[in-house]
Amino acid sequence: MNKTSLSRLPKIDLLLSADELQEVISSYGRTLVKQAAQTEIDHRRQLLLSGVEGVEVGSASFILPIKERCQKAQAPHLRGVINGTGVVLHTNLGRAQLAPVIQNQLTEIAFGYSNLEYDLAKGSRGSRYQHLERDLLKLTGAEAALVVNNNAAAVLLALQTFIQGKEIIISRGELVEIGGSFRIPDIIALSGGIIREVGTTNKTHLRDYEQAINENTGAILKVHTSNYKVIGFTETVSMEELAKLGAAHEIPVMNDLGSGLLVDLTSLGFPYEPTVMSCVQAGCDIITFSGDKLLGGPQAGIIVGKKEYIERMKTNQLTRALRVDKMTLSALELTIKEYLKPESLMKTIPTLRLLSLSPEALESKAFDLVQTLEACELPLEIGVEAGFSQVGGGSYPGVKLATKLVSCKSSQLSAEKLEQALRAFQRPVIVRIKEDQVQLDVRTIAEAEMPLIGAAFAACLRA
Repeated sequence: MNKTSLSRLPKIDLLLSADELQEVISSYGRTLVKQAAQTEIDHRRQLLLSGVEGVEVGSASFILPIKERCQKAQAPHLRGVINGTGVVLHTNLGRAQLAPVIQNQLTEIAFGYSNLEYDLAKGSRGSRYQHLERDLLKLTGAEAALVVNNNAAAVLLALQTFIQGKEIIISRGELVEIGGSFRIPDIIALSGGIIREVGTTNKTHLRDYEQAINENTGAILKVHTSNYKVIGFTETVSMEELAKLGAAHEIPVMNDLGSGLLVDLTSLGFPYEPTVMSCVQAGCDIITFSGDKLLGGPQAGIIVGKKEYIERMKTNQLTRALRVDKMTLSALELTIKEYLKPESLMKTIPTLRLLSLSPEALESKAFDLVQTLEACELPLEIGVEAGFSQVGGGSYPGVKLATKLVSCKSSQLSAEKLEQALRAFQRPVIVRIKEDQVQLDVRTIAEAEMPLIGAAFAACLRA
């Protein structure tokens, strides 16, 4: 340990008075700069105490590290990334991208006052749900609608409103778990309801539901198993049959639809999935679904159905705790309005556009990305191969979307090291790894992001 070097470490006040730090203080504030300076002094003191040689102690050597610490402290932790995984609704990467056409309106709402709960026609207090309920009803054919902060909240609110202290009938094959260990049995218990399981894992008949109904039945729940499939010797009860059964016994029938499909995608080669409209037409009383999955909007839990049931949910005290803010409402309203223009829907909603990309479009994107990377003149072996994308978000399990993958092999870094470096870039690039290559699925990469990908590879391989 060099005691002389320790004694030469600058005093904090002297360091903060340095001319070179005044601009930094002006940008970041004295408090943050002081914290950064103290951290840097402590760091170097520990190095000296550990016997590390060559530790600089002059005041001038502290300026840049202090500035970098301030920059890092102020940089947002939640930031944009480039999705090269090909998973369109990647839950960890934020699921659905919002439609670009809503950006200006969303900015206006975010940075100014709005008529969130103000009725402009009457000049008095209004409802925050009035802004999108009309369009939701027009689109789905339901009698009423309500929006909360996600589909788990929507399910919880529906259950807590109607089955507290009562039984809810559900097929054993639909007691599902989704991401984050969210389990239907747990949410039923949290709502104060009692599970009445019927049928078996692979087969449930209408008579199973009918025989389970008693004086303490609060509701019948059907859960769409969108994140897995049971195939083979199976049977389920249709929504039409359950709706008729519920109506005959004056019991509400709920459907947790999950992904929230508002347009039939079978024409694009996807297997049939029930749409929200088909559930409404089948007579379902309460339908819940997500806003940020196949719908392609912001995170939200959307509830549509019969007016008598939705109105009861609106007056539940839990609704206020689960309500959405002005930005979510604005983004969702504008997304729903795009669905009222079906002719342009596949172009304006990014999720639907990415799911419907043609082989020619994917080939073109792969060519452009290869051109971008080759122009960087890096020590990379670059190639294109066929592969598959995933829908993600617990939607369309097992569906593989044919795509193009740009593969990159470095002579300097292993695939694992290159992946880590790309992930650490200023605009992180999230990729796949296959054997000794990193791969980028062009389906989820925008043309405007390709120069950034080139810059990321250059930074990683020229460092």
